[in-house]
Parts: sequence; structure tokens; C-alpha cells
Amino acid sequence: MIEAAADILSAAWQVLYASAPYMLFGLLMAGLIKACIPDSFVNRHLGGNSTGAVIKASLVGVPLPLCSCGVVPVAASLREQGAGPGPTTAFLISTPETGLDSIALTYALLDPVMTVVRPLAAFITAMSAGLLVNVLPFTVRNAAAAPPSESCCCENKEKPAAAIPLKRSLPDGIRYAFGALLRDIGPYLLAGIAIAGLITWLIPDNFVEQHLGSGILPMLIMLVAGIPVYVCASASTPIVAALALKGLSPGAALVFLMVGPATNAASITVVAGMLGKRVAAVYVSVIAVCALVMGMAVNALYGWLAIDITDWAAGAHHGPGSLLRALAAVALLVLILRAVVRRS
Repeated sequence: MIEAAADILSAAWQVLYASAPYMLFGLLMAGLIKACIPDSFVNRHLGGNSTGAVIKASLVGVPLPLCSCGVVPVAASLREQGAGPGPTTAFLISTPETGLDSIALTYALLDPVMTVVRPLAAFITAMSAGLLVNVLPFTVRNAAAAPPSESCCCENKEKPAAAIPLKRSLPDGIRYAFGALLRDIGPYLLAGIAIAGLITWLIPDNFVEQHLGSGILPMLIMLVAGIPVYVCASASTPIVAALALKGLSPGAALVFLMVGPATNAASITVVAGMLGKRVAAVYVSVIAVCALVMGMAVNALYGWLAIDITDWAAGAHHGPGSLLRALAAVALLVLILRAVVRRS
């Protein structure tokens, strides 16, 4: 047991060691985004229910540092200030599926192709759902009807504040990234790293390839596993990286990266309360269909690029050690513990 625990901790440390510098960089960029794109900008430019508003909502949501629960109060404010159901739905999908922190982690633990594909898939999925909601004759509830999410990971639920000068907003953005945001996603990130260590120790190499293949079956398994449970975009990345080392195809990995952060029991309930059950059905259905279609397309892309889809995550293989990476890993652990302790 002691030897097994040591092996799991060693594998988890390797994941943390590889990802920490990129995670810190992503958090810094998230703070800059928070400072440079005030909530008032989001509310002002995503009003209405036009195709342009859906596209804007899909684009704006991609870099924003909000999880599937933290995005809910912002989306509710959009509805109150005139955003239509289409843009609101698009924003609710693209925002939690990716962000600057998770994009940085994707580059660290997976590969450059997935780093580009992941935010692109989030944008396409969000835009598809938003446009579909726009054209379907739904009776949509007002934002005031949305029930609170009791099982939410995020506690920052206040309405967007008015824009303030960059000189004042920049320190606030950095404090948000390394405070509230890290407090919200940090424990989930550590849990994801721990699960990655367990997967590395428990599952033999090439297990997924040998027992599930690289076709539609592992994608369906990732889809079923990802829909009901909450896993934020950052936490899903080390889990997928560990599975990739066991033979998970990039298409199946993308399915989990898309579905896990955007859907869970709490967020589906909130969407149903905010926009109605029919919109919630479109929300889940479009995410599921787009995930499977783009999963198959990504496997084809890797084949076209002559990249072996059973040995594609080169970034998950860790190279020689460095003091900088070790210091970054320790710093990230300290910052997460500090943020969590301050909450309590």
C-alpha cells in the first residue's frame, strides 16, 4: 500500500510539475482579461437576439475565466439587460468549456493541435446552439425565474459592476485571478491531478486502445461520463492527459474536454430555470452532438497530419527536471492553499 501510494503521488507530482508554469501563466492572463474586458462591456455588446450577438457571445466567452457555475450570474445579468436566449445560451457554453488557464494547461499536458482545436470547438458548439435557439419558436423564461445553483463551485455571484479605469482594474483583475478564481478552480484542479496520478498507476499502458479501440465507443463513454458530473475546464485536462497515455484517442479526449466543463446536473437545472426546459434540451443535445462530430473530425485531422491517435499527447510525457518547474509547482500549491484558507 505504501509503495502504491508513493507511485500515485509521484505520478501526480509529475503532472503538477509539468503543468504548473503554464497554469500560473494562464491565471495571469485571466487576470489581465478580467481587468481589460469589464463586465459592462459584456453586457453592452451581447444584447438583443441577432446572429451577430450570438457570434459575439461565443467569441467573448472563449477566453473568459469563468466556470460553468460562475458564468450563471453573468448570463442572468445579460438576460436582464436585454440579451436574447440565443446569445445567452452561446455564452453559457463557450465560457466554461475553455479559458486562458485551461488553454495553457492543454498546451502543457497535451499537444499544440489540441490547444488550437479545444477553443475552436467551444466556439463552434456555442454558436451552433445559440443560432438554433434563435430560430426555434421557444417560450423563454425571464432571468428572474432562474433558480439559484446550490451545488455550484463558485461563490462570486454578484452582478457585473460598472467599468472602472484600467489603472484601478488591473490590480483587481490580478487579485481575482489568484484569489477568487484560484479558490474556485484550485481544489478541482488538484483533484484532477490526483485522479490523473491514480489513472497513471492503475491503468496499464495502451489499455484504452486494446480494450475500447479508437473509434466511437470511447467517445460515447466519455460523453456519458462527462454529462452528469462537474469537472472544470482546468481539472479535466490532467485527467484527459493521463488517459491519453493509456491509449485514449484525441477525439475521445476532446469529447470529455467539451462535455465535462459545460454540463452537469446543477448547470442544466439552472439553464432550464433561466431559459426553459426546451432550451435546456437544446443546450445539452447540441453539446453532445457537436462533441461527437468534432471528436470524429479531430481523429481524422490527426490521421491527416500523420499523428498516431494512440500516441499523440507528447506534451504529457515529461522531460528532464528543472528548478523553475519545481518552484512553479510549489508556488501553485501554496497559492491554492492560501486562497482556500482565506475563504474559510
